[in-house]
Amino acid sequence: MSAHPSRSADPDVVGVTVRDGVELAYEVFHDDHPLTVVLVPTWSIVPSRFWKAQIGFLARHYRVITFDGRGSGRSGRPDGAEQYTDRQYADDILAVLDATGTDRAVLVTESCGASWAVHVAAGDPDRVLALMAIAPSCGLDVATPGRDHVPWDEPLDSTDGWAKYNKHYWVGGGYDDFTDFFFRAMFSEPHSTKQIEDCIGWAHEISPQTLADTTAGRLGCEGAVCEPVAPLARQVKCPVVVVHGTEDRIRPHTFGERLAELTGGELVLLEGAGHGPSARDPVKVNHLIAQLVDRFAPPAPRRTWVHAARRPPRALYLSSPIGLGHAQRDVAVAAELRALRPGLQVDWLAQDPVTRVLARHGETVHPASAWLRNESGHIEHEAGEHDLHAFQALRRMDELMVHNFMVFDEVVADGDYDLVIGDEAWEVDHFLHENPELKRFSFAWMTDFVGWLPMPDGGPREAALTADYNAEMIEQRARFARVRDASVFVGDPDDVVEDDFGPGLPSIRTWTEENFDFAGYVTGFDPAALEGAERLRAELGVRPGEKLCLVTVGGSGVGTSLLRRVMDAVPLVHELAPELRFAFVTGPRIDPRSLPTGDGSIVLGYVPDLFRHLAACDVAVVQGGLTTTMELTALGKPFVYVPLRHHFEQNLHVRRRLMRYEAGRHLAYEDALDRDGLAEAVVKEAGRDVRYRPVATDGAQRAAALLARLV
Repeated sequence: MSAHPSRSADPDVVGVTVRDGVELAYEVFHDDHPLTVVLVPTWSIVPSRFWKAQIGFLARHYRVITFDGRGSGRSGRPDGAEQYTDRQYADDILAVLDATGTDRAVLVTESCGASWAVHVAAGDPDRVLALMAIAPSCGLDVATPGRDHVPWDEPLDSTDGWAKYNKHYWVGGGYDDFTDFFFRAMFSEPHSTKQIEDCIGWAHEISPQTLADTTAGRLGCEGAVCEPVAPLARQVKCPVVVVHGTEDRIRPHTFGERLAELTGGELVLLEGAGHGPSARDPVKVNHLIAQLVDRFAPPAPRRTWVHAARRPPRALYLSSPIGLGHAQRDVAVAAELRALRPGLQVDWLAQDPVTRVLARHGETVHPASAWLRNESGHIEHEAGEHDLHAFQALRRMDELMVHNFMVFDEVVADGDYDLVIGDEAWEVDHFLHENPELKRFSFAWMTDFVGWLPMPDGGPREAALTADYNAEMIEQRARFARVRDASVFVGDPDDVVEDDFGPGLPSIRTWTEENFDFAGYVTGFDPAALEGAERLRAELGVRPGEKLCLVTVGGSGVGTSLLRRVMDAVPLVHELAPELRFAFVTGPRIDPRSLPTGDGSIVLGYVPDLFRHLAACDVAVVQGGLTTTMELTALGKPFVYVPLRHHFEQNLHVRRRLMRYEAGRHLAYEDALDRDGLAEAVVKEAGRDVRYRPVATDGAQRAAALLARLV
């Protein structure tokens, strides 16, 4: 089946089995692996997508089965409490095992799923290799102060706190309020906005009445029979690992302690964690699951350890795949770093389109790069017509970020790297700060902007979200300064915006100056040393006396609409300036055959070393990405730049830098829709004599000098 650009893994099998008239929708990943992990449903308030931070990692190592519990996702929604007892859910697990041809499996549960897995492990022990219960919450004789006294099925006068956990409140119009309350209690950790947002969205995929039925069935109300869990737990003979957060506000960690006691299992307490650690602390939970499952895996192959003194110096380079600009500058920095540290071996953990640049320069791409899920595909999936909400797109890339960090974590665990360089490798920087015990190398962070900024039409909610993300980063850096051994800003202090990180937070520029070293801009080439522009112009069909307008949209596939808008304006440009010829560069992720050609213009696909074409042009039309606009600035070329709508970096950070260099002509996309206005802007720029501020040419050397001291 076709890959989903925003998912960490794609199922080999998508199926539905029916038990007693209820459809159970399941998915199987890595179907040919002999060792199976079943990610058991939780409460029906969320579907199996709740496990998204686990699926990609586990599916690279084991066979993984997920299914939507009855009442959720693509599974059936029968009526009545008797349809949602623990026994019903346990029999559903067995039905899915049968439907997928699974003899035995490791069952991994969270919250209510622990009770259902205990039923299976006690009644059908031959089907369960081991059981992991994360935040077990139901069916045990353990007190929960603050909620035990709440009447579930009686009308209430008060709806404060846990009084919201009431079926009359849900079906009577209070469901939105309840889900907001519940998931904020579930994710008690600060900076959990994305997890809360996900779960509230999933909760609204089912009706309040269905959720009420699932709860009544679990509680033994409305004719449902509720079997005590404790006697069954004593019958469980397979290995059991119980994981519980000490700040769980749904069920206290005494629930986990009690289940571990009853089953004779191991207890892992997560200090400070809430009720959803698989979502909020996915790296730790993934490691715990793997440690349990690997008890049943074949012995690891033979390994060789090399004495530290005999290891050559090694660096792992991570270059952001969103566009091609990072790759060009990173190759230049790597070359300068090798010059300073002869014998240094540099491996690259990289994705398309970065790998195309690396191949041209003979760089070594780590084979584990094939395991990465492509972030450029996600960005393109998120984009609209010249529209990319970059901040929200990155938030919604959380599943890919967990997966790709887990790949990175395995690479560095076996790689004996002296230095890791992350050029806007957001997932690595974030999860190393979340899990600093995993750092076993020098780590250098590189970026060309600092601070998430809200777009004006995002309103108070977006302003609050960006401020929360900024606050988390500031707190991480204050607490774990040791995680980054170097923080390198690709630019100068004056390139940093002067905004605050948010209400009550510091100035972005002041904080950046205190926490970063500045390398100056890294172009990756020396404008004064470029040759062959006239030859290239001739190859593009530009005759003496004519001018070349280069139109390019970078390394992602987001720019098709801008290319088409400029193409529509070409006839009007020719009326005003018949000497202009056009070359359109689609980049590596847009098929040039999908675009029309006209008189006086050609369409090119991926162009290696695009700066050579920029050097050959007389004027350019580009998106608002930093690399291309700064290359044009360094080359002293007039250009029109059209930032992607809602792209905070292009509209705020990049525009601020270009204004400092007095470079380029800004054009909003709405104005570019006017063919006359677009044609006039191109012609005016083509005739402009530019005098930009000079761009430094030693940025790669300066950046490499900052990194070399870490090897």
